Amino acid sequence: MFRHTKLLQFEAKPEKPDPLYARKLQELIGGAFGEMTVTMQYLFQGWNCRMEGKYKDLIMDTATEEIGHVEMLATMVARLLEGAPATATAEAAKDPTMAAILGGMDVQQAIVGGGGALPADSNGTPWNGKYIVASGNLLADFRANVAAEAQGRLQTARLYNMTDDPGVKAMLQFNLARDTVHQKQWLAAIEELKADGLESDIAPNALFDEENQEHNNTVWRLSDGTDGAKGGWSFGGEGIDYLQNPDPLGGPGTAPKPDPALFGTYAPIQDAVGTVKGKAKAAKRKASGKSKN
Repeated sequence: MFRHTKLLQFEAKPEKPDPLYARKLQELIGGAFGEMTVTMQYLFQGWNCRMEGKYKDLIMDTATEEIGHVEMLATMVARLLEGAPATATAEAAKDPTMAAILGGMDVQQAIVGGGGALPADSNGTPWNGKYIVASGNLLADFRANVAAEAQGRLQTARLYNMTDDPGVKAMLQFNLARDTVHQKQWLAAIEELKADGLESDIAPNALFDEENQEHNNTVWRLSDGTDGAKGGWSFGGEGIDYLQNPDPLGGPGTAPKPDPALFGTYAPIQDAVGTVKGKAKAAKRKASGKSKN
């Protein structure tokens, strides 16, 4: 059961409207690493978690918080759109600054959203459920969560430097802080999974005896340059060796003969009367007065 509290987790009041920035904020709502993504990612991870207890509670706590972040951002977008474009008349648009603002705003926010936020990114591309990771393996999922929070914090930091509005910056300062602690919590949870004996360094912790033993400890040098071998991973400390001159282990990657019904290009057209090429050549010989013999 979810219950909505009619108060924002943190205030979302801009000093003044800014429809151009409202469009930019859409990335933090419906982008690949936006709040809708982490909301649904954590919800489905929690619902797919087979163990009641601290891990499931952590996931669901964070998922529910992220719903509130979507609400905060949607509220901020609506307030940034206040008065635009309904009161931004053609006369106002004659001002170069106003024209630039109108030209850069997302008209979908007005036409479709009625002056509000959309479940879409900053280009108006609808949010996609394929963005989320919810595998049922907590180690793999928590690592994906760290990456999602890192990308989200990176985009928030970039947007923070794209505004001078103190109200917007205050909300983004809060969001930056929450992205920081969420990265910390997932990193800590990964270590706790190991300490509890639930997972090891590699996900999943199975089939180690079945995998190819010759190729589970080498980094292949496949790009120009020699600096790759200078990394700490190449000194054997992590059980990894740096293979300087790897050779291909397979044969040519030739696809099989295509099904004739698919008309894939495969072999030369036979030079005989009765084929397209043969008929063309026969017609040419006849026109020149030459015979095949």
